[in-house]
Amino acid sequence: MQHLLREYKANIFQALAHPTRIAILEALRDGELAAGAIQEQLGIEQANLSQHLSILRSRQIVAHRKEGNQVFYSLRNPVLVEVLGIMRRYFQAHLSEARQMLGEIAAEARTR
Repeated sequence: MQHLLREYKANIFQALAHPTRIAILEALRDGELAAGAIQEQLGIEQANLSQHLSILRSRQIVAHRKEGNQVFYSLRNPVLVEVLGIMRRYFQAHLSEARQMLGEIAAEARTR
């Protein structure tokens, strides 16, 4: 059972492993958007957006519904917004550590 859970997690992280897909989720953070609005907000080609949305749909990360000739997308579970926030904090902590190390290297170089 643990193996299946790890595999599921890996599949989700694989789906999130592209900057455009993360940008799509960030665009959907505040609620449902039409595909055209996502495309306009991100400034990408329609075909490119469709590919990324297809991956997110297949991993059940986003939900979609049709209304007339428009397709609207939303996050299936808003907890992903929290996951992205945690990743942002992780990145900021890593960046802070890197800046501290660079400062120490620079200080060491000045004393030589």
